[in-house]
Amino acid sequence: MKTIKIILNALLIIFVLIQFIPNPSKNNLSEVSITSIENTHPVPESVLNILKTSCYDCHSNHTFYPWYARIKPISWWLNNHINEGKEELNFSTFGSYSISRQYHKLKEIKEQVEENEMPLKSYTLIHHNAVLEKEKKSILITWISQLQDSFQKNYPIDSLKRKKRIH
Repeated sequence: MKTIKIILNALLIIFVLIQFIPNPSKNNLSEVSITSIENTHPVPESVLNILKTSCYDCHSNHTFYPWYARIKPISWWLNNHINEGKEELNFSTFGSYSISRQYHKLKEIKEQVEENEMPLKSYTLIHHNAVLEKEKKSILITWISQLQDSFQKNYPIDSLKRKKRIH
């Protein structure tokens, strides 16, 4: 019993001390970049609202931080999660991607939304408004399909294929 008390006290002291470590820089730019998806492609307001509510916290430069994001180690986990999400897809820089990468990312988004892989369950547990109900999924998938069609009409088909990397 005494050992458990010592361990719990040590953990409490460590928890308090790590709160004095500065938080990672926040991912919440105020301006919309020129390369953001809404500046480089037609994005209806209904789609933009869905993206902002269900995707932007992890996949843009515009994260809304809840109060608990100031508590370490939660802030470290969130920061890491956001960085990984933006590395995979960043709507704020989407227009800077090559045409083939944009097209491929649209395909991935569509697949992940259809298969209920995005947004992540761990995210929607806390952010209930981010859940993609049938209607929202339909709006998003229809828009992605239309955007993919416009890519196919406006770019040579070989420019939409991802080039295989030779190692």
